[in-house]
Amino acid sequence: MQTTFTPEQLKDPAIARSNEVLRTCVHCGFCTATCPTYQVLGDELDSPRGRIYLIKDMLEKGRPADAKTVQHIDRCLSCLACMTTCPSGVHYMHLVDHAREYIEQTYRRPLFERVLRWTLAKILPYPTRFRVALLGAKIGRPFAFLMPDARLKAMLAMAPKTIPPVSRNDDPQVFRAQGERKMRVALMTGCAQRALNTDINDATIRLLTRLGCDVVISEGQGCCGALTHHMGKTEESHATAAKNIRAWHREMTGEGLDAIVINTSGCGTTVKDYGHMFRNEALAPEAAAVSAIAMDVSEVLMKLDLPEQAMGLKVAYHAACSLQHGQQIKTYPKDLLKRAGFKVVEPADSHLCCGSAGTYNLMQPEISGQLKARKVQTLEATRPDVIAAGNIGCMMQIGSGTDIPIVHTVELLDWATGGPRPAALDAEGKRAVPVPILR
Repeated sequence: MQTTFTPEQLKDPAIARSNEVLRTCVHCGFCTATCPTYQVLGDELDSPRGRIYLIKDMLEKGRPADAKTVQHIDRCLSCLACMTTCPSGVHYMHLVDHAREYIEQTYRRPLFERVLRWTLAKILPYPTRFRVALLGAKIGRPFAFLMPDARLKAMLAMAPKTIPPVSRNDDPQVFRAQGERKMRVALMTGCAQRALNTDINDATIRLLTRLGCDVVISEGQGCCGALTHHMGKTEESHATAAKNIRAWHREMTGEGLDAIVINTSGCGTTVKDYGHMFRNEALAPEAAAVSAIAMDVSEVLMKLDLPEQAMGLKVAYHAACSLQHGQQIKTYPKDLLKRAGFKVVEPADSHLCCGSAGTYNLMQPEISGQLKARKVQTLEATRPDVIAAGNIGCMMQIGSGTDIPIVHTVELLDWATGGPRPAALDAEGKRAVPVPILR
């Protein structure tokens, strides 16, 4: 794609990077075939190619974002399926992230939207605040019909039936390996996950220590910054990301780390991009070092000796977009589940997003609802005993639309190697899951 940025514009590192991305696009349109919003809405401007044209026009002219451009950029899930499909290697993620930052700087949203986005940015990344908000949503759920806006209704619907107790495993500490130590890793405990489902981090710690890892919960680490980063709130996202970089870099230069383990794939995609995010800042070397050893939990488990088992249950594996497209990790979770003896099946159109996408299901509930219904239908068609996924957002989204239990992949692997049976398999209101008979 030909671009016409001026030499003065290209002095801005963000514009220079967007120019690089734009010039790799060849207009082929392959991205439209795998774009969820294009499939739902059928509008070229709600496809990656259409959004690329809008972003190019906005940035080249240096004009403030207009309502039309904002609407179509806001509808993007950042599922990154387009990056998997693109034969030219267009790095759409960096382009759309820059567009969102530019929109935040140049466009004044209606008051309700400003308040809503501010509220999400001040609550979701903070586990204690999020817990209080979930309690309020749980109390207010019966009155959802009184809410004047679909987004407020979506927020009330998000609250789980039960809010898990606080896990002390998230406090700064070191969990020692059982037997010979094979790796020393830091576990990112996250933010929203700590409020929504404490079983995931607990299962991860048990599994990694059982397989020979010292697991470090670093002082000062927290939210990865993804939620505010995808809202275009760069200052806020970089502030929280910087805390993680400093916390993990202290460990790296102290006793050392073999990996930074992330069990929420949306966070993993962001942490692996810290090197790019901080490339022009003082923390650039530390950020690049952190990104270099950041790994999804499935990547780490593939390096360890997970014993073969024979669990026998039929598991429908949901591939989170941030894992299969953002990090290009496609087979590891399925390979691990099969090694543990589970019968793994995949739904039709497994490349399509479930509609969660960070705060997307709260900000765009109608489109998100259509994508959820489609995803649930394809998952249920496989007739599984349980659904497994590697991202808490997907788990919450899909779980709200089916009575099939949904758990994190590590919960099943922890169970298969001696840990407790995942509580979700026996949750009230979900289908009963049989106890497997080991062969």
